[in-house]
Amino acid sequence: MSGKLKSDKELAVSKYMTDTEAKERLWNKEYCKAMCGNFMMFFSFYLLTPLLPIYLNEHFHADKDLTGLVLSGYVTAALVVRPFSGFIVDCFDRKKVLMLCFFSFFICFAGYIGASTLLMFAIVRTLHGLPFGATTVANSTVAIDVLPSSRRSEGIGFYGLSNNIAMAIAPSAGIWIYSATDNFAILFWISLAVAFTGFLCAYSIKLRKRKPIEDKPRISMDHFFLTRAWLMAINILLFGLCWGVMSNYVAIYGKERLGITDGTGVFFAILSIGLAASRLYGAKSLREGRLTGNALQGAILSSFGFSLFALSPGMWAYYLSALLIGLGNGRMFPAFMNMFISVARKDQRGTANSSILTSWDIGMGIGILSGGLIVEHIGYTAAFLFTAGSQITGTLLLLLSTRKFFIARRLTD
Repeated sequence: MSGKLKSDKELAVSKYMTDTEAKERLWNKEYCKAMCGNFMMFFSFYLLTPLLPIYLNEHFHADKDLTGLVLSGYVTAALVVRPFSGFIVDCFDRKKVLMLCFFSFFICFAGYIGASTLLMFAIVRTLHGLPFGATTVANSTVAIDVLPSSRRSEGIGFYGLSNNIAMAIAPSAGIWIYSATDNFAILFWISLAVAFTGFLCAYSIKLRKRKPIEDKPRISMDHFFLTRAWLMAINILLFGLCWGVMSNYVAIYGKERLGITDGTGVFFAILSIGLAASRLYGAKSLREGRLTGNALQGAILSSFGFSLFALSPGMWAYYLSALLIGLGNGRMFPAFMNMFISVARKDQRGTANSSILTSWDIGMGIGILSGGLIVEHIGYTAAFLFTAGSQITGTLLLLLSTRKFFIARRLTD
């Protein structure tokens, strides 16, 4: 009898442990769907990014100044919509908001196919920034909702891997497809199809109903921007500027100065390897809460990468810098994402997401515009030196001020 009782107790404990592990499982179905949808969204968008300067030059004879202005339109639109999208995601049904935004994002790709003039293209590109900005906020907030609280820091890090890998491998895929076909229309159709696949992934996500937040002020600055994270936002802006210059001008730089076309695809492939390796290696320390350490290590690695690219324009530096930048960004960005979430209340997760992405967008926009101006009037070397300077400035700000700022404002879950 005692043996049977002991067996029953062991079974009960085993079942409890199994149930607990299931509840705390990181890679649950809904989280995986959110990651897949996010990957498809970023892949479809960044498949075109490095080739659009070439497209605008070849089809519309746009110079570098005008190209920078046209391409920065989506950043401006995303910047305008993101603070409001954080408020909407926090206050309304997140699944419905996500579906509306993702569908709008997908359908905008058809506009590229039909744009026959530079003005039409500029309008489509700018309008595309609206659903892009809103969808990134909605989808990332949904991903956080389906994560168990004990695995949230780790999960946010892995979630960011989906868009980082997409941003790294999509440009190389786009360059390869263009090299093989010499046809931009094919690229536009592929982006449309991939975006639709992402929409289907998001559509299949199942969310628990949220209880409405009581006694929440109807109008507050924190609905639109997480004021508790203002210094962290400035830090992310400086890092986003670097990516704005690099992602938009590295392909045309490689073609004009280094005489490589397929090599640009290799650059982004190496970058993606660095991003993936860094995310995987840093997952444990994120789970243990070492956020500022991860952020600083990544910022330092990226500083070396951008500096190497600017100071040594040889082939070896071109590829080694890609690895260093990938390792750095893969370490830095998920740490900052967790830092924003950690200083926000539970009812501010959408606002926290929109705040970090808005800051990144501002930096991207400044990088695209300033990069175009510097390249046109001074040269590529000056543009990439400017990028390295921005990265180093952001690293010093993180080291000297932002770390203490975050620790003083961090909230417990």
